Amino acid sequence: MMTRAHIPGPTDDPFRPGQPFHPGRPSLPGEPFRPGEPLSPLRDPLAPTRIWQPSEADPQADWQARLHEQLLAKRIVLAAGILDDRAATRLSAQLLTLDADADADEPVRLELQNLRAELPAVITVMGILDVMRVRVHACASGETAGPALGLLASCPLRSGYPNATFALTEPSMSFEGTATAVAAREQQVLRMMDTFYYRLAEVTGREPDEIREDARRGRVLTAAQAIGYGLIQDQITRETS
Repeated sequence: MMTRAHIPGPTDDPFRPGQPFHPGRPSLPGEPFRPGEPLSPLRDPLAPTRIWQPSEADPQADWQARLHEQLLAKRIVLAAGILDDRAATRLSAQLLTLDADADADEPVRLELQNLRAELPAVITVMGILDVMRVRVHACASGETAGPALGLLASCPLRSGYPNATFALTEPSMSFEGTATAVAAREQQVLRMMDTFYYRLAEVTGREPDEIREDARRGRVLTAAQAIGYGLIQDQITRETS
């Protein structure tokens, strides 16, 4: 027996709730979801969200640029997040720019906020800090961890905010290549680690092996403990900030 299919006419509403489901037609917002139907971009809760790519204009770029200019005018440099090679280049340029200001006798204030770092990037900035003519006052807030402590230790003035913590952790790196290249890279990393640990030993008055052991154990210090350890010299208060 043959059945006659309903063909919607000009007056029919093909999207009216309650009528037979037409395969291939997504439901509109407000209609109940039917199992097996294709999801409409208007009702899919997991539809892709637009994000700003590096190549696109950042709506906050102008504001951030003005903020950094104001900080530099006050001889304040901000280092936050992850310090990689690119960030180290930018940080070095800011420090050298302030150091080249021959008329300024005031120290540069280096704000370290929740800073983590890659060991090669830290060694680069440590070299810049070693040759700066003006004094640099490092002020740590949040957690300063691992190789980032090398930046702190390279500043003649070192302070911590009350909430600051300092995590001694072993620097880690991974690389691949031929056996010869890997062996050469390992030797380079060992030299950088020696530079890092000896710098911490220099400012804390402790033996490098003691600091290495604390790093292996992942020792974490509060601001007060960091003063006793020798990492910082004082704690920032409302009167000193």
